[in-house]
Amino acid sequence: MKNTKIIPIAIVALTFLAGLYVYPLLPEKVASHWNAAGDVDGHMERGFGAFFMPVLALFMLGLFYALPLLDPMKKNYKAFQKEYDNFVALIIGFMAYIYALTLAYNVGFQFNLTQFMAPAFAVLFYYAGAMMEKAKQNWFVGVKPPWTLSSERVWDKTHAIAGKMFKAAGIIALLGLAMPEIGLIASIAVLIAAAIFSVVYSYLEYQKEAKGKKKGKQ
Repeated sequence: MKNTKIIPIAIVALTFLAGLYVYPLLPEKVASHWNAAGDVDGHMERGFGAFFMPVLALFMLGLFYALPLLDPMKKNYKAFQKEYDNFVALIIGFMAYIYALTLAYNVGFQFNLTQFMAPAFAVLFYYAGAMMEKAKQNWFVGVKPPWTLSSERVWDKTHAIAGKMFKAAGIIALLGLAMPEIGLIASIAVLIAAAIFSVVYSYLEYQKEAKGKKKGKQ
């Protein structure tokens, strides 16, 4: 088994061990959700708060490994398998990082969680953009309206632009180190803009391609 597959498995195992170790130290009500300003606005029962993230990470890991096998376009994953495996490891690492921050906060450490999340969001968004630039047609990863799935050219052009926008969101997320709330909101705004723009752009490119084919037949 490749290291890129062993690492996320090891990370998930470590989250379960961390939950078992820290469980006696946690309060009955565990802080589990923070708003953009970094203030706690949600709690869970101790048992649920201690093991929800490890269980979710395990489920997500299994799902990520299953998706390429279920995809009708599974052969296309070979073109970006390295990027996909690295992204899976990154997602699991991201979840583990959130979990570690949550445990630290609940055992008494005081910090602005949104600020500490900024570099993690930056790495995640930036690498997601890098993977999108490499990704080939598939049903589960990337921008998947009918127009990208119907045309390889439209897929490639759309993901080249979407990838750059995701990278931009990652860079903007670093603002959160100095301005936690602004950095998070700005990066999410860019991601939303990227999603909307990518869908519209893919539609326009598909229509352009369709018109070109009609002219070619005339």
